[in-house]
Amino acid sequence: MSEKFQVLCIGNAIVDIIARVDDAFLEKHDRIKGSMMLVDADTSARIYDDMPPAVERSGGSAGNTAAGIASLGGKAAYIGRVHDDQLGMVFRHDIRAVGVSYETAPASEGAPTATSMILVTPDAQRTMSTYLGACGELSLSDIDEDVVANSAVTYIEGYMWDRDHQKEAVLHAMDVARDNGKLVSISLSDSFCVDRFRSEFVDLVENKVDILFANEAEITSLYQVDTFEEAMERLRPHVKLAALTRSEKGSVILTADEMVTVPAHPTTVEDTTGAGDLYAAGFLHGYTSGKDLETCAKLGGLAAAEVISHLGARPETNLADLAAKEGL
Repeated sequence: MSEKFQVLCIGNAIVDIIARVDDAFLEKHDRIKGSMMLVDADTSARIYDDMPPAVERSGGSAGNTAAGIASLGGKAAYIGRVHDDQLGMVFRHDIRAVGVSYETAPASEGAPTATSMILVTPDAQRTMSTYLGACGELSLSDIDEDVVANSAVTYIEGYMWDRDHQKEAVLHAMDVARDNGKLVSISLSDSFCVDRFRSEFVDLVENKVDILFANEAEITSLYQVDTFEEAMERLRPHVKLAALTRSEKGSVILTADEMVTVPAHPTTVEDTTGAGDLYAAGFLHGYTSGKDLETCAKLGGLAAAEVISHLGARPETNLADLAAKEGL
């Protein structure tokens, strides 16, 4: 690989605040189980004040993916904005400490570093209430074109469509990647996110994206169909490469003329936060390392299995070691 980085990940730089709650807590705060809902500072503070003891960890969807790639021994870069405050310093330290290149300048003015209140119910579902703060202020000036041009894949989380200037920034990054002969990848992120931006996402998937990541709920929402099979039928004529995850059913990899089905890697589920992020990490690391599609999917499944076996959205066990043990 001639590029400096295998994958550049662009997303919302967020510190996760994770706690175990019951369903009654979700009802009390009008949360929709399994969703990511954007909240203002007051709502975020109200949920935080009512939460039981919590764990604070650096997160953000694309940041988790970058951390996963680094844990696999890959070369990852990250673009995302934090504030020059305590949580911002925590985020910068954490992502650099795992081996990710992160050079986005912190904001000295404006909103504080973003937080996401992640509520984990006994069924291991995670419900997120996210205050975008500083990360929502990412703009064109934060896109380092040299990093984009020197990354084999530019990977973007779908949550970036929630702010117009963020969307402008990532669309520019996509153009720079394509102009330099590099690949563009996107994760649809959340079925509620798909609902908000369906027409734009359909256009992206069918015209601008080389590698698509989506779970079963997201891809059926994208095409407004009832079954996974119908969604695949609608998607397949348009997509170059899609990695579609199905929780305990594993994943399906689609190209114009190939379909690969890989079972889920066995694990004990404690918290589903980060499952899709780490699947993308394993898959993209494999893909940019020249692995076949089945091996890429197995690496994705392995990384996802590790992260859902504990609280938090970043690996706690070295993924390169796990992959070696599995012969991957």
